[in-house]
Amino acid sequence: MMAAIWAAKKGSHVILLEKNEKLGKKLFITGKGRCNLTNGCEVEELFPKVVSNHKFLYSGFYSFSNQDVIDFFEELGLPLKKERGERIFPVSDHSSDVIRVLSEELKRQKVTVKLNSCIDKIQIKENQFQKVLLKDGQTIEADSLIVATGGLSYPSTGSTGDGFQWAKKAGHRITDLSPSLVPIHIKEDWCKQMMGLSLKNVGFTAMVGKKKVYEDFGELLFTHFGVSGPLALSFSAYAGKYLGKDLKIILDLKPAMTKEQLDQRILRDFHEKIKKQFKNSLDDLLPKKMIPIIIEISAIPPDKKINEITKEERYRLVELLKRLPFTVTGLGDWKEAVITKGGVSVKEVDPGTMESKLVKGLYFAGEVLDLDALTGGYNLQIAWSTAYLAGQNA
Repeated sequence: MMAAIWAAKKGSHVILLEKNEKLGKKLFITGKGRCNLTNGCEVEELFPKVVSNHKFLYSGFYSFSNQDVIDFFEELGLPLKKERGERIFPVSDHSSDVIRVLSEELKRQKVTVKLNSCIDKIQIKENQFQKVLLKDGQTIEADSLIVATGGLSYPSTGSTGDGFQWAKKAGHRITDLSPSLVPIHIKEDWCKQMMGLSLKNVGFTAMVGKKKVYEDFGELLFTHFGVSGPLALSFSAYAGKYLGKDLKIILDLKPAMTKEQLDQRILRDFHEKIKKQFKNSLDDLLPKKMIPIIIEISAIPPDKKINEITKEERYRLVELLKRLPFTVTGLGDWKEAVITKGGVSVKEVDPGTMESKLVKGLYFAGEVLDLDALTGGYNLQIAWSTAYLAGQNA
């Protein structure tokens, strides 16, 4: 939609081929249906959030920055707001409003939208794009074609890898494809017991043996098979290469305190509950669902009176709250993936125009390219920026 709008604004006659029965099916489910459009950080801060090939995006991010995206949507009459982590959402919290303003702009720019249009093949002659042949027998000739088909994540929205096939047939290399921004599977069954529990402001460290390979801070959600939420999804973008290598996640449940401060805090709690049993003393310290787990792992008898707990047992509790370990066994699959890692090799695409270096008149935008980023609006920013360049130049 974005690529079509900018191509039309340049005075081109544009046909948008959509294989679904309506526009924006994938946009509809982004950000849990609220559509995290972009991130409000400084432009320079976008690059470290891109996991693969961030240098390729210099032209894209500076030509159509996150601020440009914000201005674009506000000028279309969509009020936006900023939330935790600089995430930008529509004020209405409805992704359908994003799709609505884009659809209205397509109409204003006189873009011809053809729904239920499946491309059968793309015709290229002497390294020049010529036409597309649709499955219903129609042929559409054009000067240029922008491929913005997405990747393989959420196949129910139509992302079935069509763009990769076309690019491959046109001579492009497709890098290894894998699901990214997925939940993490954990060996310990504690997660199942804490299912639905969301933790805010926790420290998150990934270790391979004794080596720290990743560190972050934020929100985590326990599921029936492991962990999800922003921390888990972001780490999953890097986790693939560490699977099967004694990969552990260590949670710091009290990152604002040192071990000494936490020990003092526990001592104060214990002092106030001196006559209680250990199992009834942790309400002020931990969420209810987590208490039985911590008691079990701490190996302190639940019925033990507070005044009988030894210094060693208390230190063990402190250590556990600062370093709660989980063993990673795997990652979620395509059904759960927010985005696709891998895609059309960016070495074969001009970063200033998004045109194929192999086929004149063939352009790529968005997730079909070998570009992926962390959660927080960065992947949609990649989509908008690359679509802008493709539209402007096609």
